[in-house]
Amino acid sequence: MSNIIKRINIPLNRAEGDLEVHVDVTDGVITDAWSCGTMYRGFEDMMVGRGVLDGLVITPRICGICSLSHLTAAVGVLDVLTGISVPDNAIRLSNLALMAETIQSDIRQSILMYMSDFANHEVYSKHAMFEDAFRRYSPLKGSSAQDVIRESKKLIEIIAIIGGQWPHTSFMVPGGVTSIPEIHKILQCRLIIKNFKNWYEKRVLGCSIDRWNSITSVKKLLRWLDESQRQKESEVGFFLRFCMATGIDKIGKGVENFISFGNLLLPESTTVQPIESARSATSKDNSTKDKYALESDGLKYRKRFIPSGFARGVSVEPFNQAKISEDISHSWYEPSSFVEIQAQSTNTIQPSKPIGSLHPFKGTTKPYASGNSGEQYSWTKAPRYDGLPAETGPLAEMIIQGNPLFQDMVKSNGVNAMVRQLARIVRPVALLSIMEVWLDELMVNRKAPFYNSIKDIPDGDGAGMIEAARGALGHWVSIRNSKISHYQIITPTAWNGSPRDANKLRGPWEEALIGTPIKNLNSLIEAGHVVRSFDPCMVCSVH
Repeated sequence: MSNIIKRINIPLNRAEGDLEVHVDVTDGVITDAWSCGTMYRGFEDMMVGRGVLDGLVITPRICGICSLSHLTAAVGVLDVLTGISVPDNAIRLSNLALMAETIQSDIRQSILMYMSDFANHEVYSKHAMFEDAFRRYSPLKGSSAQDVIRESKKLIEIIAIIGGQWPHTSFMVPGGVTSIPEIHKILQCRLIIKNFKNWYEKRVLGCSIDRWNSITSVKKLLRWLDESQRQKESEVGFFLRFCMATGIDKIGKGVENFISFGNLLLPESTTVQPIESARSATSKDNSTKDKYALESDGLKYRKRFIPSGFARGVSVEPFNQAKISEDISHSWYEPSSFVEIQAQSTNTIQPSKPIGSLHPFKGTTKPYASGNSGEQYSWTKAPRYDGLPAETGPLAEMIIQGNPLFQDMVKSNGVNAMVRQLARIVRPVALLSIMEVWLDELMVNRKAPFYNSIKDIPDGDGAGMIEAARGALGHWVSIRNSKISHYQIITPTAWNGSPRDANKLRGPWEEALIGTPIKNLNSLIEAGHVVRSFDPCMVCSVH
């Protein structure tokens, strides 16, 4: 007779905000899962009726970890509405600050939030690698934990130099940025990045960035792991060895759909080349240019360093934001939110399937929790692309841009928690080098403009869409009579931590939990490994 335990409640810490996951465990294996965002914050409703510029101050307060990401999206909306040409220096400065925020988040999450579980005495004390793991990752005491706090703190100084403070800086505005640093401050940023890059290569990778970039397959990765003691003992080397020894590389499959909005607008004049999308080899549209807002907005294409796209497995197709929808069939919101709002502009966007899912320009956020709502179980909505749940984040970026190592890892062994987390640890590889390039370009072009004046922001509909540290982030805004009349936000954790939709399709990490073996019902650490590989940020998802 099967031993069935219904809905074990797992309150997950080390997940920004409040997260509960309920699971069914049958014969030591998770057979069903429900992800619950446990609070409602109401930022979207706060915005309605406010001044056009208020979103630049309020929405970055959604999250203290990725506040710059929200600011970038909010400014992007207004740049779209005005049609302003943003100066190259403003783009460089905005990108530099955003990349610094992303890199520190990736490194801190990997060492402090994810790998600290490797030092769990109850679960891993008898494992051969435990002593080393405890020495490295014991919270606040481990050598790697202390090192990461110290080094990532230095990197954040770049944001303070460019934007005045972190978090919640407001240096980005429609038309550019508020100021440009003096030459000695730019040189200081250059030194900070150089030192951080040296530390990252030595401590995290155990090799140069060029050497890491030469790894294009699973076979070459395993060869790299045995190539030198330095690489074997690096943070990446230890992570890989621990995951393969404990089975983390065999759990956390998920929905195997991926989405990226694209990121980092390229200056008109730069030596940095955009990463070619994986769709280039098979798609008729083989450009690396991405539309920054609506399909019908008439704006020119704008190149981005990180391409947008949607992937089914490793098969990548062009991104079409009109296919995005939000479903609330299992969320604590009023059913009237399903009623389509009449379009107040010439832009017409048809909601994607399933019926009841609405595009962000048409959906609303009206909280409703009766206590007897039955199928509703989360304050997080369920974003879908063409009616499908989709994973977002570093792994999605790697798949969509056609990174050969991660494409081969997924083809060879499928999606799992190890490959998902590895993508986060090594994402700084692509960012650190171009940070140096853009700082050099700032030095040469410091006298060039950093702001183009805007007299007023017209009524209309606009979307600001970027990649935050955790994945695809979008702000959809309508302006009427010089006031905000509609504001909807879809965050990365809303994609990854969504509840079921009207078609009963689970969200990405709900699906990733299915089939996870549980060795100890008192700890369920395996479930933590899976969910934390998505780097959950619940305060964003329940905005």
